[in-house]
Amino acid sequence: MHRHLLAAGFAALLATSAAHAETIKIGLLGGQTGGLASLDQPLLHGAELAVEEINAKGGVDGKQIELISRDTRSDTGETAVMANEMVGLQVNFLVTPCDGDTTIAAGQAGQAAGIVTISGCASPPILAGNVGDYLFLNATPDNIQATALAEFAEQQGYKTALTLISPDSPYTDKLPQYFGTVFEKDGGKVVSTVTYKMGQQDFSVEVSKIRDISPKPDVIVTSAFEPDFPAFIKQLRAAGVDIPVLGADAIDTATTFALGAAAEGVVFATHGFPENDNRLAQFDKRYEAKFGSAPESIFAALGYDLIEIIVATVKGADGKLDGQSLQASLNNIENLEITTGSITYKGMNRVPNRQVALVRVVGGKPQHVEDIVPDASKIPAP
Repeated sequence: MHRHLLAAGFAALLATSAAHAETIKIGLLGGQTGGLASLDQPLLHGAELAVEEINAKGGVDGKQIELISRDTRSDTGETAVMANEMVGLQVNFLVTPCDGDTTIAAGQAGQAAGIVTISGCASPPILAGNVGDYLFLNATPDNIQATALAEFAEQQGYKTALTLISPDSPYTDKLPQYFGTVFEKDGGKVVSTVTYKMGQQDFSVEVSKIRDISPKPDVIVTSAFEPDFPAFIKQLRAAGVDIPVLGADAIDTATTFALGAAAEGVVFATHGFPENDNRLAQFDKRYEAKFGSAPESIFAALGYDLIEIIVATVKGADGKLDGQSLQASLNNIENLEITTGSITYKGMNRVPNRQVALVRVVGGKPQHVEDIVPDASKIPAP
């Protein structure tokens, strides 16, 4: 009888130890090659640094983080296949690429399996509603970025604007439209909208339309990104068009700062700015120590943010790793301090509220313009 009790106690001890040793599995999907590489690649590196540092300090309540990454090659079909692979691996969190279409493809798999799914840096606020209640965003949403850009435009005294959009993705289509909604509500006017096709390299038609508008608009607003934005801005300036240009977070990359005179003066919205030894500046130093070079872009810090958010979610769920508990915990996060600033999900329908940093390109270097917390009453509905 005593042997049975001893065996039972030993089994219970083993079970307790196993539970304590349970890992937190994160399946991270990203275009490490292909069109999304400039965004997804640094995001993965930032996440890797966070996991390494957190595990070295004992993990999360004794649990180590296991990061499983896959290169989706920036392809929507590949992303869907790999998302289903992650479901089969029973990950606790699924991270989707920095693109709307691939986020939807992966998010549908996560939604069906009841796995908390977070887009690494896709920012269209409509995504959460399109996929379901297990999909969350990490990056500053497009409607919040657009509101900050509109408030900045007003501060500059701009009265008229031209928006350059592509209907090929929610990001390139909706963000300039959100800008227009806020800008016009505050007395400005969008005098023209010019469309382009993602992936085109010849912007001569679009540039001609802009050059020929009379009177010329005070500002051009676009959320175009690589390779489209570099092609557009170079051809725009080569045509002698010197209208100020406002952009969004996807051009916060090394490519933009290497464009020389073409990008001079461009102002864009992004997620944070490293200065005065703030958390982001400290992150940059640790990142360089690990990888041998400075972060490629702000998206490296978003990758670190992502892991910090996941850690807070696990702690808020009292260590439970089932999807329902993690979903409830993430929905309850409020004013969480992360590497780029702070983030709130509570009451936000899985689309976070974040501070927006505005950055200007000056001499091939980033110059911090200001931080804006947009007036909540101005933010357009998704």
